[in-house]
Amino acid sequence: MCFDSDSSPPIPVISGASVSHDDLVLEAEDGNRFAAFRATPDGRSDTGVVILPDVRGLYRFYEELALRFAERGHAAIAFDYFGRTAGIEKRPDDWDYMPHVHQTTIEGVQADVAACVAELRDGGAGSIFTVGFCFGGRSSWAAAAFGHGLSGAIGFYGRSGMILELVPRFEARILALQAGADAGIPPEENAEFERVLREHGKQYELVTYDGAPHSFFDRKQEEFAEASEDAWRRTLGFVERHA
Repeated sequence: MCFDSDSSPPIPVISGASVSHDDLVLEAEDGNRFAAFRATPDGRSDTGVVILPDVRGLYRFYEELALRFAERGHAAIAFDYFGRTAGIEKRPDDWDYMPHVHQTTIEGVQADVAACVAELRDGGAGSIFTVGFCFGGRSSWAAAAFGHGLSGAIGFYGRSGMILELVPRFEARILALQAGADAGIPPEENAEFERVLREHGKQYELVTYDGAPHSFFDRKQEEFAEASEDAWRRTLGFVERHA
């Protein structure tokens, strides 16, 4: 998994920001019902963000991340991957998620993304972005190929090699924020992702943070605070430029 159960996004809370939040159960076109968490700024929001968690699915880290987006004026929905196999109930931090990860499919995840996109559009968001981490980073980029009408797809330390065949179908700009000391993602994989994106004429930016490990985007990873700050700045800038 990407984060410990006591991890939190390395993003300052905006004190006094007027934000609402609620737990949701959404339904995909294939009938899957899945848990989600929505955070919205009070007043109209023209921009929506779908947050794709790491392999453990929806938990506190991503609910907090949704709140941080909402504090900055962007409606956000973080969702869980495992409605098809584990239901919609809250789970303990130490639950055995990997058997459920192995049962996910790219089509199933993207059906759930589509339901989140529809919910954000129903709330008034015209520009939609995906933001994902690890398993969710790869799935966020893949979302650019599934006709969601995205304005952009952002991924933190995702495995791009598994989705290279989708690149020709990408319909949204890509932002890749990669960890230079990620033991699971060699530099050659990032270079190949960039080569394929460039070869197919896709709009993208790929940033590698030298020395940063997988899951560096964590308040507890104080030694990588500068990388986290830059990654958040780039994420917000990407959303605001392309909304």
